[in-house]
Amino acid sequence: MLSKVCLPATAVCILAGGCATPGPQPTAEITRARTLIEAADKSDAQRYAAADLQRAQDELSNANKANAERKYDEARRYAESAAADADVASARAAAGDAQSAARELQKSSEAVSEESARGTATTNPNPN
Repeated sequence: MLSKVCLPATAVCILAGGCATPGPQPTAEITRARTLIEAADKSDAQRYAAADLQRAQDELSNANKANAERKYDEARRYAESAAADADVASARAAAGDAQSAARELQKSSEAVSEESARGTATTNPNPN
């Protein structure tokens, strides 16, 4: 049987959220986020997705701060969010690189077509 003192204490713990023990330290999540951010930074993310990359770096910083304060659940959420934003930055960088390569290929193709048309015109002057 619960005493009258336990019920108010339990209610306070539930409302304050202070009685739950934090989860384990999010070392793997923080490491993963850092690795993904470094990979995005090495790609052209700064060029094509600077805002996403900056957000990921800010979230990683927040994750490290929360981790140092032993707020492991909060740190985990920040680290997971940082990893997601780093993935987005990498994807946008890859898409930007692909579009740039496609534009270059299109230019090359047009140049070859023009050169071919010029070659045909000089070897076969007006047959009429």
